Amino acid sequence: MPFLELTLRCSEAEQPRYEAALDDVGSLAVTMLDADADTGNEHAILEPGVGETPLWQSIVLSALFPHDADALVILAALESFDPGLEWTQVRFRQVEDQDWERAWMDQYEPLQFGRRTWIVPWNHELPAGADAADAAVVRLDPGLAFGSGTHPTTSLCLQWLDALADEGALADRSVLDFGCGSGILALAALKLGAAHAVGVDNDPQAVIATHDNAERNDVAERIEVHLPQDEPAATYPVVVANILASALVALADTLAARVAPGGRIALSGILAGQEDEVLARYAADFERLRADRLEDWMRVTGVRRR
Repeated sequence: MPFLELTLRCSEAEQPRYEAALDDVGSLAVTMLDADADTGNEHAILEPGVGETPLWQSIVLSALFPHDADALVILAALESFDPGLEWTQVRFRQVEDQDWERAWMDQYEPLQFGRRTWIVPWNHELPAGADAADAAVVRLDPGLAFGSGTHPTTSLCLQWLDALADEGALADRSVLDFGCGSGILALAALKLGAAHAVGVDNDPQAVIATHDNAERNDVAERIEVHLPQDEPAATYPVVVANILASALVALADTLAARVAPGGRIALSGILAGQEDEVLARYAADFERLRADRLEDWMRVTGVRRR
Protein backbone atom coordinates (compact mmCIF):
# COMPACT_ATOMS: atom_id res chain seq x y z
CA MET A 1 0.00 0.00 0.00
CA PRO A 2 1.41 3.44 -0.87
CA PHE A 3 1.73 6.28 1.61
CA LEU A 4 1.80 10.04 1.55
CA GLU A 5 5.21 11.10 2.87
CA LEU A 6 5.88 14.48 4.44
CA THR A 7 9.50 15.64 4.69
CA LEU A 8 11.01 18.69 6.36
CA ARG A 9 14.30 19.90 7.79
CA CYS A 10 14.65 21.09 11.36
CA SER A 11 17.18 21.64 14.13
CA GLU A 12 17.78 19.30 17.06
CA ALA A 13 16.15 21.82 19.41
CA GLU A 14 13.01 22.02 17.27
CA GLN A 15 12.66 18.28 16.65
CA PRO A 16 10.44 17.45 19.67
CA ARG A 17 7.95 20.18 18.69
CA TYR A 18 7.77 19.04 15.08
CA GLU A 19 7.34 15.41 16.11
CA ALA A 20 4.60 16.32 18.60
CA ALA A 21 2.73 18.20 15.89
CA LEU A 22 3.03 15.32 13.43
CA ASP A 23 1.81 12.86 16.04
CA ASP A 24 -1.13 15.11 16.86
CA VAL A 25 -2.35 15.29 13.26
CA GLY A 26 -2.24 11.52 12.86
CA SER A 27 1.07 10.53 11.29
CA LEU A 28 1.53 6.77 11.06
CA ALA A 29 5.30 6.86 11.62
CA VAL A 30 8.04 9.45 12.08
CA THR A 31 11.69 8.86 11.20
CA MET A 32 14.80 11.01 11.46
CA LEU A 33 17.96 11.18 9.36
CA ASP A 34 21.13 13.26 9.50
CA ALA A 35 20.53 16.29 7.27
CA ASP A 36 24.29 16.54 6.65
CA ALA A 37 24.74 12.94 5.49
CA ASP A 38 24.68 13.90 1.82
CA THR A 39 27.37 16.55 2.35
CA GLY A 40 29.95 14.09 3.69
CA ASN A 41 29.59 15.48 7.22
CA GLU A 42 27.48 12.70 8.70
CA HIS A 43 27.57 12.42 12.48
CA ALA A 44 27.04 9.09 14.21
CA ILE A 45 24.35 8.61 16.84
CA LEU A 46 25.77 6.37 19.54
CA GLU A 47 23.98 4.31 22.15
CA PRO A 48 22.12 6.79 24.37
CA GLY A 49 22.16 6.87 28.12
CA VAL A 50 19.04 6.29 30.19
CA GLY A 51 16.38 8.85 29.24
CA GLU A 52 18.51 10.38 26.49
CA THR A 53 17.76 10.65 22.76
CA PRO A 54 20.85 12.27 21.21
CA LEU A 55 20.25 13.63 17.71
CA TRP A 56 22.13 15.34 14.94
CA GLN A 57 22.22 19.13 14.97
CA SER A 58 20.35 19.30 11.65
CA ILE A 59 17.67 16.71 10.95
CA VAL A 60 15.59 15.52 8.02
CA LEU A 61 12.31 14.47 9.56
CA SER A 62 9.88 12.31 7.58
CA ALA A 63 6.33 11.28 8.45
CA LEU A 64 3.98 8.85 6.75
CA PHE A 65 0.23 9.36 6.28
CA PRO A 66 -2.42 7.28 4.49
CA HIS A 67 -1.99 7.57 0.73
CA ASP A 68 -5.37 9.28 0.29
CA ALA A 69 -4.76 11.93 2.97
CA ASP A 70 -5.13 15.54 1.83
CA ALA A 71 -1.75 17.28 2.01
CA LEU A 72 -3.29 20.73 2.34
CA VAL A 73 -5.50 19.62 5.22
CA ILE A 74 -2.46 18.09 6.98
CA LEU A 75 -0.47 21.27 6.49
CA ALA A 76 -3.30 23.43 7.83
CA ALA A 77 -3.64 21.19 10.88
CA LEU A 78 0.11 21.38 11.55
CA GLU A 79 0.12 25.17 11.33
CA SER A 80 -2.87 25.29 13.67
CA PHE A 81 -1.25 22.96 16.21
CA ASP A 82 2.03 24.92 16.40
CA PRO A 83 1.99 28.19 14.43
CA GLY A 84 5.40 29.09 15.86
CA LEU A 85 7.14 26.50 13.68
CA GLU A 86 8.20 26.99 10.08
CA TRP A 87 5.93 24.93 7.81
CA THR A 88 6.62 26.60 4.45
CA GLN A 89 9.40 24.19 3.46
CA VAL A 90 7.35 21.02 3.92
CA ARG A 91 7.36 18.63 0.95
CA PHE A 92 4.89 15.87 0.13
CA ARG A 93 5.23 12.86 -2.17
CA GLN A 94 3.65 9.46 -2.72
CA VAL A 95 5.89 6.51 -1.76
CA GLU A 96 5.41 2.79 -2.14
CA ASP A 97 5.27 0.54 0.91
CA GLN A 98 8.43 -1.47 1.61
CA ASP A 99 9.66 -3.61 4.46
CA TRP A 100 12.80 -1.55 5.01
CA GLU A 101 14.30 -3.85 7.65
CA ARG A 102 13.86 -6.89 5.43
CA ALA A 103 15.27 -5.06 2.40
CA TRP A 104 18.36 -4.10 4.40
CA MET A 105 18.72 -7.62 5.73
CA ASP A 106 18.74 -9.00 2.18
CA GLN A 107 22.00 -7.09 1.67
CA TYR A 108 23.57 -8.24 4.95
CA GLU A 109 26.37 -10.73 4.38
CA PRO A 110 27.97 -13.24 6.77
CA LEU A 111 30.93 -11.83 8.69
CA GLN A 112 33.92 -13.58 10.26
CA PHE A 113 35.65 -12.37 13.42
CA GLY A 114 38.92 -13.86 14.56
CA ARG A 115 39.64 -17.46 13.69
CA ARG A 116 36.26 -19.13 13.97
CA THR A 117 33.49 -16.74 15.00
CA TRP A 118 30.83 -16.10 12.37
CA ILE A 119 27.76 -13.85 12.37
CA VAL A 120 25.35 -15.13 9.74
CA PRO A 121 21.85 -13.82 8.87
CA TRP A 122 19.27 -16.38 9.88
CA ASN A 123 18.08 -16.82 6.27
CA HIS A 124 21.54 -17.02 4.66
CA GLU A 125 23.43 -20.13 3.59
CA LEU A 126 26.57 -20.87 5.59
CA PRO A 127 29.63 -19.57 3.73
CA ALA A 128 32.83 -21.54 3.32
CA GLY A 129 34.57 -21.71 6.69
CA ALA A 130 31.42 -21.26 8.74
CA ASP A 131 30.62 -24.93 8.18
CA ALA A 132 33.84 -26.09 9.87
CA ALA A 133 33.47 -28.41 12.84
CA ASP A 134 34.82 -25.86 15.32
CA ALA A 135 33.12 -22.78 13.82
CA ALA A 136 31.11 -20.68 16.27
CA VAL A 137 28.12 -19.50 14.22
CA VAL A 138 25.60 -17.00 15.54
CA ARG A 139 22.44 -16.81 13.48
CA LEU A 140 21.20 -13.25 13.80
CA ASP A 141 18.16 -11.35 12.63
CA PRO A 142 19.57 -7.92 11.70
CA GLY A 143 16.03 -6.62 11.51
CA LEU A 144 15.94 -6.76 15.30
CA ALA A 145 18.71 -4.11 15.30
CA PHE A 146 20.84 -3.26 18.38
CA GLY A 147 23.99 -4.84 16.99
CA SER A 148 24.81 -7.00 14.01
CA GLY A 149 28.60 -7.11 14.09
CA THR A 150 29.07 -4.50 11.40
CA HIS A 151 30.16 -1.69 13.74
CA PRO A 152 33.85 -1.57 14.75
CA THR A 153 32.97 -1.56 18.47
CA THR A 154 31.12 -4.86 18.13
CA SER A 155 33.80 -6.27 15.86
CA LEU A 156 36.48 -5.50 18.44
CA CYS A 157 34.53 -7.36 21.13
CA LEU A 158 33.86 -10.37 18.90
CA GLN A 159 37.55 -10.61 18.01
CA TRP A 160 38.41 -10.49 21.71
CA LEU A 161 35.97 -13.27 22.57
CA ASP A 162 37.32 -15.38 19.73
CA ALA A 163 40.87 -14.94 21.04
CA LEU A 164 39.75 -15.82 24.59
CA ALA A 165 38.23 -19.04 23.28
CA ASP A 166 41.50 -19.96 21.59
CA GLU A 167 43.23 -19.47 24.96
CA GLY A 168 40.69 -21.72 26.68
CA ALA A 169 39.51 -18.80 28.79
CA LEU A 170 35.84 -19.19 27.84
CA ALA A 171 35.34 -22.93 28.21
CA ASP A 172 32.65 -23.69 30.79
CA ARG A 173 32.76 -20.10 32.09
CA SER A 174 30.01 -17.56 32.77
CA VAL A 175 30.00 -14.33 30.78
CA LEU A 176 28.35 -10.97 31.48
CA ASP A 177 27.37 -8.90 28.43
CA PHE A 178 26.68 -5.43 29.86
CA GLY A 179 24.68 -3.37 27.37
CA CYS A 180 23.76 -6.48 25.42
CA GLY A 181 21.62 -4.95 22.65
CA SER A 182 20.83 -7.82 20.28
CA GLY A 183 22.72 -10.22 22.55
CA ILE A 184 25.32 -10.78 19.86
CA LEU A 185 28.28 -10.86 22.25
CA ALA A 186 26.62 -13.13 24.80
CA LEU A 187 25.51 -15.49 22.03
CA ALA A 188 28.98 -15.55 20.50
CA ALA A 189 30.48 -16.37 23.90
CA LEU A 190 28.07 -19.29 24.31
CA LYS A 191 28.86 -20.58 20.83
CA LEU A 192 32.57 -20.31 21.65
CA GLY A 193 32.23 -22.57 24.68
CA ALA A 194 30.93 -20.48 27.58
CA ALA A 195 28.56 -22.39 29.81
CA HIS A 196 26.26 -19.52 30.73
CA ALA A 197 25.71 -15.89 29.82
CA VAL A 198 23.89 -12.97 31.40
CA GLY A 199 22.82 -9.97 29.33
CA VAL A 200 21.96 -6.58 30.82
CA ASP A 201 20.42 -3.65 28.94
CA ASN A 202 18.37 -0.61 29.90
CA ASP A 203 16.14 -0.93 26.81
CA PRO A 204 13.25 -3.41 27.16
CA GLN A 205 13.32 -3.93 23.39
CA ALA A 206 16.91 -5.14 23.68
CA VAL A 207 15.80 -7.72 26.22
CA ILE A 208 13.19 -8.98 23.74
CA ALA A 209 15.69 -8.99 20.87
CA THR A 210 18.24 -10.96 22.88
CA HIS A 211 15.63 -13.54 23.89
CA ASP A 212 14.52 -13.91 20.27
CA ASN A 213 18.07 -14.35 19.01
CA ALA A 214 18.84 -16.83 21.79
CA GLU A 215 15.86 -18.93 20.70
CA ARG A 216 17.03 -18.74 17.12
CA ASN A 217 20.45 -20.07 18.17
CA ASP A 218 19.13 -22.82 20.46
CA VAL A 219 20.84 -21.38 23.55
CA ALA A 220 17.85 -19.86 25.32
CA GLU A 221 18.27 -22.18 28.30
CA ARG A 222 21.85 -20.95 28.84
CA ILE A 223 21.21 -17.19 28.88
CA GLU A 224 19.47 -14.74 31.18
CA VAL A 225 18.58 -11.18 30.17
CA HIS A 226 17.76 -8.44 32.67
CA LEU A 227 17.04 -4.77 32.92
CA PRO A 228 19.65 -3.08 35.18
CA GLN A 229 17.33 -2.92 38.18
CA ASP A 230 16.70 -6.67 37.91
CA GLU A 231 20.31 -7.76 37.42
CA PRO A 232 21.36 -10.37 40.00
CA ALA A 233 24.38 -9.60 42.17
CA ALA A 234 27.18 -11.82 40.85
CA THR A 235 30.75 -11.89 39.64
CA TYR A 236 31.95 -13.37 36.36
CA PRO A 237 35.27 -14.59 34.98
CA VAL A 238 34.52 -12.75 31.72
CA VAL A 239 32.79 -9.37 31.34
CA VAL A 240 32.28 -7.40 28.15
CA ALA A 241 30.70 -3.94 28.02
CA ASN A 242 30.10 -2.33 24.63
CA ILE A 243 28.50 0.99 25.55
CA LEU A 244 30.06 4.50 25.55
CA ALA A 245 33.23 5.90 27.05
CA SER A 246 31.29 8.26 29.33
CA ALA A 247 29.17 5.38 30.60
CA LEU A 248 32.23 3.16 31.06
CA VAL A 249 33.87 5.83 33.19
CA ALA A 250 30.72 6.43 35.23
CA LEU A 251 30.13 2.71 35.74
CA ALA A 252 33.74 1.74 36.48
CA ASP A 253 33.05 0.70 40.07
CA THR A 254 29.96 -1.26 39.06
CA LEU A 255 31.72 -3.10 36.25
CA ALA A 256 34.84 -3.78 38.31
CA ALA A 257 32.66 -5.34 40.98
CA ARG A 258 31.21 -7.73 38.37
CA VAL A 259 34.61 -9.19 37.45
CA ALA A 260 35.92 -12.04 39.56
CA PRO A 261 39.55 -11.81 40.78
CA GLY A 262 41.77 -12.81 37.89
CA GLY A 263 38.83 -12.37 35.51
CA ARG A 264 38.97 -10.64 32.14
CA ILE A 265 37.18 -7.51 30.95
CA ALA A 266 36.70 -5.84 27.56
CA LEU A 267 35.38 -2.30 27.28
CA SER A 268 34.29 -0.90 23.94
CA GLY A 269 32.34 1.99 22.44
CA ILE A 270 35.36 4.24 22.98
CA LEU A 271 36.30 6.78 20.34
CA ALA A 272 40.01 7.19 19.62
CA GLY A 273 41.29 9.83 22.02
CA GLN A 274 38.98 8.77 24.85
CA GLU A 275 40.92 5.68 25.82
CA ASP A 276 43.31 7.42 28.23
CA GLU A 277 40.46 8.44 30.55
CA VAL A 278 39.05 4.91 30.51
CA LEU A 279 42.48 3.37 31.15
CA ALA A 280 43.08 5.73 34.06
CA ARG A 281 39.67 5.03 35.57
CA TYR A 282 40.15 1.24 35.54
CA ALA A 283 43.84 1.17 36.52
CA ALA A 284 43.15 0.76 40.24
CA ASP A 285 41.22 -2.50 39.77
CA PHE A 286 42.80 -4.01 36.65
CA GLU A 287 46.27 -4.93 35.46
CA ARG A 288 47.64 -5.73 32.01
CA LEU A 289 45.47 -2.94 30.64
CA ARG A 290 45.83 -2.27 26.94
CA ALA A 291 43.97 -0.39 24.22
CA ASP A 292 43.46 -1.71 20.69
CA ARG A 293 42.12 0.25 17.75
CA LEU A 294 39.88 -0.50 14.77
CA GLU A 295 39.17 2.45 12.51
CA ASP A 296 38.17 5.32 14.84
CA TRP A 297 37.23 3.09 17.76
CA MET A 298 39.11 1.63 20.70
CA ARG A 299 38.76 -1.43 22.89
CA VAL A 300 40.29 -1.52 26.38
CA THR A 301 41.03 -4.90 27.98
CA GLY A 302 42.47 -5.94 31.31
CA VAL A 303 42.67 -8.55 34.08
CA ARG A 304 41.05 -8.01 37.48
CA ARG A 305 43.59 -7.68 40.29
CA ARG A 306 43.44 -10.50 42.81
